[in-house]
Amino acid sequence: MQERKRIEEALDHYRLVASTVSDLDTLFELGREGENVAAEVEREMTEFAARLEKLETGMLLSGDNDARPAIVTIHPGAGGTESQDWAEMLERLYLRWAERNGFEAVITDRLDGEGAGIKSVTFEINGENAYGLLQSEIGVHRLVRISPFDANARRHTSFASVFVFPQIDDEIKVDIRTEDLRVDTYRASGAGGQHVNRTDSAVRMTHLPTGIVVQCQNERSQYKNKAFAMKVLRSRLYEYYKSERDKDREKLEQEKKDISWGNQIRSYTFQPYTLVKDHRTKFEAGNIQAVMDGEIDGFIEEYLKAQWLGKADGGQRTDS
Repeated sequence: MQERKRIEEALDHYRLVASTVSDLDTLFELGREGENVAAEVEREMTEFAARLEKLETGMLLSGDNDARPAIVTIHPGAGGTESQDWAEMLERLYLRWAERNGFEAVITDRLDGEGAGIKSVTFEINGENAYGLLQSEIGVHRLVRISPFDANARRHTSFASVFVFPQIDDEIKVDIRTEDLRVDTYRASGAGGQHVNRTDSAVRMTHLPTGIVVQCQNERSQYKNKAFAMKVLRSRLYEYYKSERDKDREKLEQEKKDISWGNQIRSYTFQPYTLVKDHRTKFEAGNIQAVMDGEIDGFIEEYLKAQWLGKADGGQRTDS
């Protein structure tokens, strides 16, 4: 039924584009006959461009899991407070992007940094094609700026990693044996009220055969935290086993490169000039504030096009 819904929506987009083309043909014919239709043509052309762009994006998202919601994790690299602050800036960027595109964002685990920023964050982006769109963001992101934490106002370079998993629903079975799972509970840290800090409501799950660890501390209920953690673990295990089955694990590990020099997929430069550059597609944007406010659709679209053509990372398109 989900596949049928996606196909029907794609057909509806196609019919709208075809209808707009027909309307434009009629308007151009009226224009040739001397009618004043400039305003109508401009309006129809704007709608046509938007509908065509949506149709093209849908055509690029044809992987097994592209239509699924996404689970995003962000970790700072070495560098202490500066890198932790950069990780929090990226968190804000993706939450703003989700809001701009009508997706629902739910933070499931967040660990505050010491003094500023975050040590890690995991959140869900719920909505159709969230994973397909956000897989362009997997990798190391580099920041260059005058550090607000440096009393001498020197320029610093910071790194943070972003990884994205497809959110797997309960209908897809991932065998998680009880004996393969270690569940630890502990007291949550940070904001949340006295109840959160007084009880062992936070949950950490470790899948012993793979070493995958997930945690959740944002809910007051230990039961809810366990449910969130299990959802994340199921998604990560699905992706792990799928990568092994398809012999794509090497590519998956390459995407989890060291959070350091030479491994970045994108650079965000605040000083001495402003520029955001994707090192895979060479796409650039000069309005860095707009990018930090979630305007990353250009980067996503260029990556999807390059991936479709088999040019992203110098390889063929995969669905890992």
